[in-house]
Amino acid sequence: MAPGTPREPRSQAPTGDIPLAAGSRLPNGAGAGAPFQYLAVQKTGVRQSVGLIQLNRPQALNALCQGLMEELRQALEALENDPQVGAIVITGSQKAFAAGADIKEMQNKTFQECYSSGFLTGWDKVSTVRKPIIAAVNGYALGGGCELAMMCDIIYAGEKAQFGQPEILLGTIPGAGGTQRLTRAVGKSLAMEMVLTGDRISAAEAKEAGLVSKVFPVEKLLDAAIACAEKIASNSKLVAAMAKESVNAAFETTLAEGNRTEKRLFYATFATGDRKEGMTAFVEKRKANFTDS
Repeated sequence: MAPGTPREPRSQAPTGDIPLAAGSRLPNGAGAGAPFQYLAVQKTGVRQSVGLIQLNRPQALNALCQGLMEELRQALEALENDPQVGAIVITGSQKAFAAGADIKEMQNKTFQECYSSGFLTGWDKVSTVRKPIIAAVNGYALGGGCELAMMCDIIYAGEKAQFGQPEILLGTIPGAGGTQRLTRAVGKSLAMEMVLTGDRISAAEAKEAGLVSKVFPVEKLLDAAIACAEKIASNSKLVAAMAKESVNAAFETTLAEGNRTEKRLFYATFATGDRKEGMTAFVEKRKANFTDS
C-alpha cells in the first residue's frame, strides 16, 4: 500500500462499481480450478465481447499482493485465449483502483532474494497481452497501482482518481516500469517531480499531462470503459492486435524502427480476409462482417 493512504476497515464490504461476486471463476470454465480470491471476472457487453476484471481486495484498497497478480495473470491468459473476447477492461472499486504493491510482502526481502527470483518480473504480463486492455481507474492508483494502469493500452479515469509513484517515501523507487512508462507518458519534468517527491496528481491533471485519455463522473466511468472496449471488439481482433503492436512500437522504439514496424504490419493486413472484407464493405456501402481471419 502506498504511504499516506488510509486503511479500509476489514469489516467493510467492497465499494465496487460493478455487481460482481468475489471469488468468481474464469469465464466459461476456462482454467478450471479454485475460484479467484482477489478478482471478480466476467464477460460483458451486448455480444459478451468484453472481458471484465475487477480487482477485489477491499480490506487493503486492492494492494497488489503476489496472489492477486498471479490470479490476474491467469485471468488475462484465459481472456486472451477466448475467441469471443475482443478487448479487456481492468477496474477496481470506487475508492481504489489499486493503492500500491503490498508493502508487508516486500518489507523483509533482501537484494539477493529480489535478484535471484526476478521479483516483479511477472507483472509485465499485462503489457504483453495482444488484446487491447483499458484501465478504468477510480480512486487511488498509486505505486504499483499506477504502474498497472500504465501497462494497459488506454486509461479512463473517474473524476476523483489520483495517480502517483510515492515509492521514494518508502526509501525505494518504482520497480514495475513506473519511471519508464510515466516518463514516456507525461514527459521528464513531471515524471521526475512525481517520482522524487511522491506527490500525486488528480484525474484532471493526468488528462492534461496525457496520462489518461478521458475523465468521467465516478458512476459513469465503467460504462464508458466497457463501451470503448465494445467498440474495439467490433473490429477485426486480428487487425486490432496488429494496430496495438504498431502503436507500442512508437512507444518503445525509435521513429525509424517504428515506421518499419508499421509498414510490415500494414502490408501484413493485406494477407487477411478481414482487410479484404473491410475494403469491400466500404466500396459496397455496407457494414463489414469481420471474421478475425
